[in-house]
Amino acid sequence: MKKGHQITMKEIAKKLGVSVSTISRALKDSPELHPETKRKIVEAAKEMNYQPNLLAQSLRISRSKTLGVIVPEITSHFFASCISGIQDTANKRGYNVMICQSNELLEQEKANIRTLVSSQVDGLLISLSRETNQFEHLYDLYDREINFVLFDRVQEDIPVSKVTFNDAGGAYQVTKHLLENGSRRIVYVSGPEDLYISKKRKEGYLRALEEFGVHQDNSLIKITDLTTEGNIKVARDILAMRPRPDAVFCMIDPVAVDVLTEWKTQGIKIPEDIALAGFTNNPTSAVVEPPLTTVSQPGYEMGKLAVSHLLDQLDGIASEDPISIVLETTLVPRKSSQHFEVKE
Repeated sequence: MKKGHQITMKEIAKKLGVSVSTISRALKDSPELHPETKRKIVEAAKEMNYQPNLLAQSLRISRSKTLGVIVPEITSHFFASCISGIQDTANKRGYNVMICQSNELLEQEKANIRTLVSSQVDGLLISLSRETNQFEHLYDLYDREINFVLFDRVQEDIPVSKVTFNDAGGAYQVTKHLLENGSRRIVYVSGPEDLYISKKRKEGYLRALEEFGVHQDNSLIKITDLTTEGNIKVARDILAMRPRPDAVFCMIDPVAVDVLTEWKTQGIKIPEDIALAGFTNNPTSAVVEPPLTTVSQPGYEMGKLAVSHLLDQLDGIASEDPISIVLETTLVPRKSSQHFEVKE
């Protein structure tokens, strides 16, 4: 153990094989726990020289009435909707909100966290950047007993509450829709593979293929870095495939719009030549030509639920055990996928 290392409740919990919330309740002398359980935990804490995080405790006692929010980008319609839900709900409960964007950069995400914690916010709401593939900065927050909730883009192993969509279910819906309309060679355009939503939407895509007896072909899974340049490259790569796919499902609408725009410059007819679908129901998806089949996500509701749970934690209303809130999505079929010719 490093010199000067401060023992955390997480380490006590690991040693005793119980949850962090059980450790917390025991050290607060909660009447909910059996006296013998409390005795063992208190003894272990003394043996390990556990010292309460006084900064975290003082923050909980003397509130700043301010929350910190970190999103990958503020200009995204989806994240703007989440922020609206967060702000409206927080304001009604007497809280202000400080908003930071990571610009899809891991180091900026870390800097945002440092800034917000230094500003003594009462808690954090975080949606991870596309670069975030290491999580020490999140475990550090957890070890320091700073309240935070992850939403939309999350890391599954960190034992904090999370608010997500049924991404696998939404991807299953849109892939099934393409299959029911006759497509069989369906490309899935994924974002960075470490992203939670990339993995979950791929799961739904593969489940629909399996259900329809369509063999999984890994050459039909393409990866983009989510930049316009990366999306255009994927669009061109798809056109060069032989045999050419008959449908493409993009992980998010902005990717699908870039693909659609590039194909139109090359004279590709959608959906006659290739069907196309996205995910998120970005406002642009309804006004491009042809309008884009997509999956609707209630971003405002996600923000509302995420901040409500965080505030309930701060107020001692919510259970100290982490929970997972999963919101359902809705298929929005439009012209970009409505071709019915079954291709052999």
